[in-house]
Amino acid sequence: MTHPPAHPVSPALGVALVSIAAVFWGTTGTAQSLGAQGLSPYWLGAAQLAVSAVFYAVLRWAMVRRRRKSGGQPLFPRPSGLGLDMRLIALAAAGIGGYSICFYAGVKLTGVAVGTAVAIGSSPIWAGLMQAVFLRTPLSALWWCGTAVSITGGVAMALGKGAGAAPLSAGGLLLCLLAGLSYAAYALINKRLVAHVSPGLANFYVFSGAALFAVPVAFLLAGAPRFSLPSLLVAAYLGVVVSGMAHALFSTGLRGISGPTGVTLSLIEPVAAFVLAIWVVGERQGLQSWTGLALVMTGLLVVVRAELRASRTVQVLPT
Repeated sequence: MTHPPAHPVSPALGVALVSIAAVFWGTTGTAQSLGAQGLSPYWLGAAQLAVSAVFYAVLRWAMVRRRRKSGGQPLFPRPSGLGLDMRLIALAAAGIGGYSICFYAGVKLTGVAVGTAVAIGSSPIWAGLMQAVFLRTPLSALWWCGTAVSITGGVAMALGKGAGAAPLSAGGLLLCLLAGLSYAAYALINKRLVAHVSPGLANFYVFSGAALFAVPVAFLLAGAPRFSLPSLLVAAYLGVVVSGMAHALFSTGLRGISGPTGVTLSLIEPVAAFVLAIWVVGERQGLQSWTGLALVMTGLLVVVRAELRASRTVQVLPT
């Protein structure tokens, strides 16, 4: 079975789509604070993945129904028939599912500030290293410089909230590093998947697999879930908007930019969370957090410049 080629996305549009996705991700903390306190974070992550899988199934159904007038198309075709490697789908599912479990478990041991700083700070580094080692396409010094500045700012913003009372835990730090690695792996693999099929279909396969992975893990770590109406509403919001709509934008954006740049742009997430904390929750932020915000934005501008410069270089190469 043949499949139509992926629609090209310009680097500028790719940057814009991933940035919007990161803004959606930045609403996670505010949403959790408004109604999910009584639910285990492991079950919140698992429920979020399950809802997102349903979201992508409904999205796929709507798209196929609209297109059936122009020819029959199976609702959920076999991945092998689309040229997709099931091993890549399994790895991407393990990546996004592993990120959710490792992050929540790591934050529980290290505290929110340190755990978030390690996870978000390590993810772009992992992505850059994996692209250089496995894909043999190392990134420019300008990209690494911008990423380093943004990571420094993101860490400053996270630690500006206070390290909390939780003592440093080697196991917790390792879990947060694994969370960063898992997300970076998901992003790089997802870029390969969406080169062959639509982002909606690719994410349906990935998030369905992630939910099948996360639900039994959540049961082992937290026992039976205790959902309340507010926690169900939060899980629905996280699944539809934060995982569903945001990752659809993210995956589409990856058609125009490199995986590591997409991961680095996700550092917009703490910026969005910072703004929401001030605007919605009414928090007051210190000088360290404001300085971190400035560093994140400055570094991201450098990363975007490096990405656009690399895309222009590729375009002028002789074919």
